[in-house]
Amino acid sequence: MQLALPKSFLCLLLLLGSTAAFSQTEPSKLFETMQGLDTQLFDAANHCDYEKLTALVDENLEFYHDQGGLMLGRQAFLESIKRNTCGVMVRELVPGTLQVYPVKGYGAIEMGTHRFHHPGHEKEFPAAKQLGMTRFLDPGADEWQVGEAKFLHIWQLKDGTWKLTRVVSYAH
Repeated sequence: MQLALPKSFLCLLLLLGSTAAFSQTEPSKLFETMQGLDTQLFDAANHCDYEKLTALVDENLEFYHDQGGLMLGRQAFLESIKRNTCGVMVRELVPGTLQVYPVKGYGAIEMGTHRFHHPGHEKEFPAAKQLGMTRFLDPGADEWQVGEAKFLHIWQLKDGTWKLTRVVSYAH
């Protein structure tokens, strides 16, 4: 009888160890997926690629902005990108700020801080020149501020496809 207890205990440890190993690898895969989706989303926004944006954003997107208020729907989001950001600014994820959390039965939450470079800041952000933002500052001119804000994105995984369903952009 005493031998059964150590074997049971050993089996329990092995089972818990394999569960812990699985749970540690799963968030890393989810993190990589969210990081990739973030890159795709903002590469599309920075390059004014409305076809790609359409593919990534849910038709019923809800976008909450601390200064701009609530925006409803993918079409309103695309129009806002065309009107306010395309060719006007370039978004960059601040390194080391991305956080990802699973949402059981739905998808994932992505949080972080992003930085917006405006035309005239090409001296600081060389990628802006590659995106066609070539309006360099005149010597001695005041530089445009680089804005930072926090964001929260909620992504839904449905039928094998990730779609951005909710955005909260705050602390501008």
